[in-house]
Amino acid sequence: MARKNLLVGLTAGEAQAASGHATSETAPHAAATGQPAPHFGVMGTRGAIGAVTRSIEQLKAHAVVEIDCDLVERSFITDRLEGSAEDHRSLVASIREHGQQVPVLVRPHPAREGRYQIAYGHRRLRAVAELGIRLRAMVKPLTDEQLVVAQGQENSARTDLSFIEKALFAARLEEAGFKRDTLMAALSVDKTGLSRLISAAVKVPRDIIAAIGPAPKAGRDRWLALAERLEASGAAERAREASSRPDFAAASSDDRFLQILEAVAPKRRSAEPAVWSPIAGKRLLRIKDDATTLTLMIDKKAEPGFGDYLIGALPEIYAAFQAGSQGSERKKDHGRVAEPRKTTKL
Repeated sequence: MARKNLLVGLTAGEAQAASGHATSETAPHAAATGQPAPHFGVMGTRGAIGAVTRSIEQLKAHAVVEIDCDLVERSFITDRLEGSAEDHRSLVASIREHGQQVPVLVRPHPAREGRYQIAYGHRRLRAVAELGIRLRAMVKPLTDEQLVVAQGQENSARTDLSFIEKALFAARLEEAGFKRDTLMAALSVDKTGLSRLISAAVKVPRDIIAAIGPAPKAGRDRWLALAERLEASGAAERAREASSRPDFAAASSDDRFLQILEAVAPKRRSAEPAVWSPIAGKRLLRIKDDATTLTLMIDKKAEPGFGDYLIGALPEIYAAFQAGSQGSERKKDHGRVAEPRKTTKL
């Protein structure tokens, strides 16, 4: 969705702010945080959902102010997993050189006078705070619903929120008590898309998601595949074991996702044993060969005593094998191809 469609209808909330009335629609935040409901004006559900239909240029017409970073707190709903240190350094360098070009959006804190709560721009806030400069921000009296719609729509417009970050955002909003029409507006998805997002966030344990990170290249289908694999018995334990390996943390988020996906892959069935019949109708040996072992199973009824004979002949067989291998290597060193050496037949 284009960025110009964000945060529509917020001036209606300002009109109500003058009256100082609050409604029960602030309850989701209060229930989730234990904080008092906001004391500034609120809009009905229709107003909150309608907040995505008016131009953001109208919002930008409001003055941008500079405030101390220490006065700004995070949104009550987290929408991002921890990004890479490289991306953060790049943003810090850009702001250091060019200044903060895009203001963040904050609201007066609903429970702490003189402080603010950010709707979007968390990464910019972190970078500006690190540089020790004042934060350029637009200050608007937002209800809880307006804040999460603004937060979600801004991220959708920037197209840099990964699937699992959207999924976590959706799940956290639902856990906080927001209705699904608000979630759909915040994430710009229909009912089916929202169900898939919440399903992925619910089925994949949060600690495994945190270990993987945003994995921007993974996409919906592979996250849903991971969620399905994790339903198998013992799969979550295998995933956690993989995430504890020394090389896991050093890998990129996308590579960490692939390592976890492989760790919980269904175990491949070993090939059916082959049968060796030196004489027609006599199934003397069953041979099972996999990646790490070769197993010979002798049918004692078919040929009594053959097993004992084979065990007794193993030293001679192994000596012949070694002689053949060493002879081949010597001939290769002289630029000639070794001829096959005859070995004892079973």
